[in-house]
Amino acid sequence: MKEVREGLENFLRIILTLIGGVLGYQGSQYVLELNVDFPVSSTYLMVIAVALGALVGLAVSPVFINMFNRLLKIHLRDILSGAIGLIVGLIIAILALIPVQGLQLANGYLPLIITIALGIIGWSVGVKKREEIVTLFQRQTSNVQATRKRSQAVSTKILDTSVIIDGRISDITKTGFIEGSLIVPSFVLEELQHIADSSDVLKRNRGRRGLDILNKIQKEPYVNVQILDQDYDDITEVDSKIVKLAKDLGAKVITNDYNLNKVCELHGVAVLNINELANAVKPIVLPGEELRVHVIKDGKEQGQGVAYLDDGTMIVVDGGRRYIGETIGVLVTSVLQTAAGRMIFAKPKAMEKAL
Repeated sequence: MKEVREGLENFLRIILTLIGGVLGYQGSQYVLELNVDFPVSSTYLMVIAVALGALVGLAVSPVFINMFNRLLKIHLRDILSGAIGLIVGLIIAILALIPVQGLQLANGYLPLIITIALGIIGWSVGVKKREEIVTLFQRQTSNVQATRKRSQAVSTKILDTSVIIDGRISDITKTGFIEGSLIVPSFVLEELQHIADSSDVLKRNRGRRGLDILNKIQKEPYVNVQILDQDYDDITEVDSKIVKLAKDLGAKVITNDYNLNKVCELHGVAVLNINELANAVKPIVLPGEELRVHVIKDGKEQGQGVAYLDDGTMIVVDGGRRYIGETIGVLVTSVLQTAAGRMIFAKPKAMEKAL
C-alpha cells in the first residue's frame, strides 16, 4: 500500500511539473505577442519560461500531494455524497444563469462567482446530508433486489421425481403455460438413475421413461431446464431435500405426489400439482346431462358397470353390468370430486325411460 501511494505521489509531481511547463510556454507566447524588447532571443525566453513554469509546478506539488493524501483519508460515502451535491449545485447555477445571459452583468465575473458559490454550497450540503443520501440509495437498491428476488422466486420451479416419470410435464411445457426456469436437483436425477438401474422390470422402465422425458424437456427451445448440483447430506429423504431446496430458493414445487403436496403445504412451500391441473381442465359434467359411454367392466357394487370418458374420468353406471361390452346412453346422477380425481355416477337412459 505504501509503495502504491509513493508511486501516485511521484506521478502527481510529474503531472504538475508538466502542467507548469505548459503554462510557462503559453505565458511566453502571450508575452511575445506584446512586441516587447527583451535582451534575449524569443527561443531563450520560451526555454526560461518553460523551466520556470516547471519549477513552479514542482514547487507547489507538495501542496497538491498533501491535499491528495487528505482526500484519500476521506470516507468514500463523503466523496460520493459531496459529488452528488456538487453536481446538483452546478445544475442549479446553470439554470439560474439562463435568464440573465443577455444582460451586461452576465459578461463579467458574476457567472463564475455564482457557479463556484453554488458548487461549494452543493458540496457542503451533500457531505452534511450523506447519511440521508446513502439511506435513499440503499432503500432503492433493496427495493430492486427484493423485486428481483420475488421475480426469481415466481419464475423458478423445482421438478420432483414423480412428475418427471409421469411425463405430462413435457406436454404442459410445450403449451407455454409454465414460465421461468425448471430446476432438476442433482439428488432427483440420482434417484431417477437408481430407478432406471433397478432389477425390477417395472421400476426400470419407469426410471428410463423419466430420463427420456427429462431429455425431451431439455431439448425444448423455449424451456430453460437447469440441473442444480446442490445436496443436503444431513437429510436422507428426497422429498425433504426438495422442500428444503424450495425454501432456500423461494421456488415452487411441481409434483403429482399427494404426500409431497401435503408436506410442502405444511412448510409453507407453494405447490403446482399436475393432478389438480388435470382435474381443473376436464370438461364439466352436471347432473341430468346425457352421455354416450362404453361399459367395459363390472363395478364394486352388485349390478354396477364401469365406463371411462376420453380424459380417463371413471363413470360408475348403476345397473350397467348387463351392458358390459356395449355403448349406451346414460344420465348423470351425481359427480364426486376428490383429491385423487373425479368420479361420475350415472344410470342407463333406458332405465330412466322405463321408470
